[in-house]
Amino acid sequence: MFGRRGLEKDPRPERTATALRLGASNLAEIAPSAAEPPQLTLVEPRPALAHTADDKLRQAAAAVQARVLERIDSEVASRMDREELARDLAGPVQEILAELKIQLNQREQRALAGLLLDDMLGLGPLEPLLADDTITDIMVNGARQIYIEQRGKLVLTGASFRDDAHVLAVAGRIVSQMGRRIDESTPLVDARLADGSRVNIIIPPLALDGPSISIRKFAKRGIDLDRMVRQGNVSAEMATVLKIAARSRLNILVSGGTGSGKTTLLNALSQMISADERVVTIEDAAELQLQQPHVVRLETRPANLEGRGEIAMRDLVKNALRMRPDRIILGEVRGPEAMDMLQAMNTGHDGSLGTIHANRPRETLTRLENMIGMAGVNLPSKAVRTQIAAAVQLIVQISRMRDGLRRITSITEVVGMEGEVITTQELFAFKFEGEGPDGRLKGRFESSGLRPAFSSRAEYYGLDRMLLEAMG
Repeated sequence: MFGRRGLEKDPRPERTATALRLGASNLAEIAPSAAEPPQLTLVEPRPALAHTADDKLRQAAAAVQARVLERIDSEVASRMDREELARDLAGPVQEILAELKIQLNQREQRALAGLLLDDMLGLGPLEPLLADDTITDIMVNGARQIYIEQRGKLVLTGASFRDDAHVLAVAGRIVSQMGRRIDESTPLVDARLADGSRVNIIIPPLALDGPSISIRKFAKRGIDLDRMVRQGNVSAEMATVLKIAARSRLNILVSGGTGSGKTTLLNALSQMISADERVVTIEDAAELQLQQPHVVRLETRPANLEGRGEIAMRDLVKNALRMRPDRIILGEVRGPEAMDMLQAMNTGHDGSLGTIHANRPRETLTRLENMIGMAGVNLPSKAVRTQIAAAVQLIVQISRMRDGLRRITSITEVVGMEGEVITTQELFAFKFEGEGPDGRLKGRFESSGLRPAFSSRAEYYGLDRMLLEAMG
């Protein structure tokens, strides 16, 4: 390694060049399936470290890493394969441990090697958390406090960074992959990891207690409506109605709070889109996992340091209308782009999907009305509501409940207008009935028994009989 394998710092260009060699529409689909689909491993798993490393190992890693970095070309090392770098580091690490008179057993040496590799090639103490598929969110509150969301519950881990400088180094590594920077002049950045996980970073002076990193992990395995039925997120009848609604090209808004599972549900609904349709997705940070072959993904861009070059959601919606889309999917409707989205829905782009932050279906309609006001369009309230009622046909409310399980709590249909009021009818609702001894909430998904207003549309697609059976 140190000279023998080309990683040693060496001013001779030929040695450095050598070291760079390792640059691093079938109706059967609508009925819920009975069996769990086979689980696919998308990434070859590596032995994950424990979520914690004791103080002895952390101190050893800090001391050893400082000496290792003095002797190697870290730029070349960062581009090497993990396994080859591990082999190259093994001997020198043992030499450095002997020099420092640090005694570790074999298990501790393996853990130490893992910590060093995570710091040199990955995101340090976050690596084992990212490797754990049961973790959905990672929240770093300064150097010493890392929380995770696991099975719907927030848990404090024993993992930590060495200090705030260590957190900043990892934050810089994340944003540099997207050509961005994080410093006092740009202390707030949205980014994403290579696997698509969404990241928000905020540092001092805005974050008073040290740098904060929030990671919403990108699920390696897509969730469909059938799996949501098996998990208890929704009833089989509700899943059937949602499949028919998506297949019948209804304009659907998924409503819920932060972390309620809106994007996951949007992904599940998108699986009903036919493979021969052209889909344009618009997001602030790309998260959607569409399986269709003809998908164009658009992503907003923040302003540069001079305050120029921003591409907002509204700009992308306007551009998408010139791209001949069959469907437009908005990752989140939260501003003046609502006006352009509603116009698109009312001018032939039916079957469009989007998410919105709201706690109830009626609140969703109010928020849409307020967002249209943000677009600077001076229209009477009745005209705005008429446009909303004509554009949006279904609101699906999802909530993360106190037992950690996400449930679809309401499926509400937008029927039309009565005077100046948008009229709706609730097709399904979750009725809370108590709490079990295991802390799991008990309840039932209840159908209203009403005939959906979109049943005539379902009939056009040959799905009306199945729809009425699902409604009971």
